[in-house]
Amino acid sequence: MTLTRFRWWHIDEVLPIEADAFGPIQWSAAMFWNELATGQYYLVALDPDGSVVGYAGLTVQPGEAWVQTIAVRRDRQRAGLGRRLLAALLAEADRRGTRRVLLEVAVDNEPAQKLYAAYGFEPLGIRRGYYQPSNTDALVMERDG
Repeated sequence: MTLTRFRWWHIDEVLPIEADAFGPIQWSAAMFWNELATGQYYLVALDPDGSVVGYAGLTVQPGEAWVQTIAVRRDRQRAGLGRRLLAALLAEADRRGTRRVLLEVAVDNEPAQKLYAAYGFEPLGIRRGYYQPSNTDALVMERDG
């Protein structure tokens, strides 16, 4: 498994993973294009055959960074790839001197919350009805350090 920078040519392979992972709240191709065009830090995980099996993104602002997304193709889940992607994002935040990292995760996504807690993220608050159209609340989590 290789982690490398997410480039525009990966978008077509990322979209089915995005749809499967996030359903009605999935990002569009245009949203990924925008993230890449504005220079946000995105990675893809590639199989030895070069196919995309996961991706993750980080936005770094003065004083803080936000994990924008992490997703792994269903047939590659539970093999540590989500952990590798998250660790890579946190390493990039550290490299840029940003100690405070935040994220939003669906309140009903306990596996993701456990992953984030294992990396030192703690609950900070709730954003009511954040994910649309499902009206699902988001748990805001923070890692300072």
